[in-house]
Amino acid sequence: MRLVRLIGNLGYGSRKEVAAMFRTGRITDAACEVLYADDKVAHADIRIDQEPLDPAQGLVLMLHKPVGYTCSTKDPGRIVYDLLPPRFRLRSPVLSTVGRLDRDTSGLLLLTDDGALLHRIVSPKSRLSKVYDATLANDLRGNEAAVLASGTLLLESETTPLLPVQMETLDARSVRVTLTEGRYHQVRRMFAALGNHVETLHRSRIGGLGLQELPSGEWRALQSSDIEQLFNT
Repeated sequence: MRLVRLIGNLGYGSRKEVAAMFRTGRITDAACEVLYADDKVAHADIRIDQEPLDPAQGLVLMLHKPVGYTCSTKDPGRIVYDLLPPRFRLRSPVLSTVGRLDRDTSGLLLLTDDGALLHRIVSPKSRLSKVYDATLANDLRGNEAAVLASGTLLLESETTPLLPVQMETLDARSVRVTLTEGRYHQVRRMFAALGNHVETLHRSRIGGLGLQELPSGEWRALQSSDIEQLFNT
């Protein structure tokens, strides 16, 4: 792949803009030698303004999503892509969220341009666990954990019961739940079905991967070892 196309696909600019970057000497190798558009050089050795080139297709990001952001590209309000470098929105293939967290939910969100990996993560066959901490509007009655674990709870307007959900009581109005499905607004809807209301919701883990002290609003690129950890449950 020609360097102009490679760099353009990573969102650094149009082909015309990237060609101009070559002409002005902004693109170099690791030894600070100016590169030309027809050079053959390893991806890892390319620098733009002396910074390493972003990873090629197969990029996976972990984002600590704050409350108030949506997982959309068209929402008129704040979106999760506002928390990333602007060029990430211009990558080809597109960088997509792996599932969604609603505006009022914080926590671990994954993004990737690897379609096969995205499908593997969200596929019901993977049964990847997802851990959420929730605060509730009302005190627990005491039977919620048993009902959720039974695999018999029906959500409103649905005819298939939820798969068993593990619930740990943290205090009278705080719980930690672990589920292996990804139904629409599942945690909020299942507590509504139990006669309660979720006031705050935070996702702390997907599979074997946690936020690992990543501050709210921050992101990091995942390594192959992180992906292995994700599926190591």
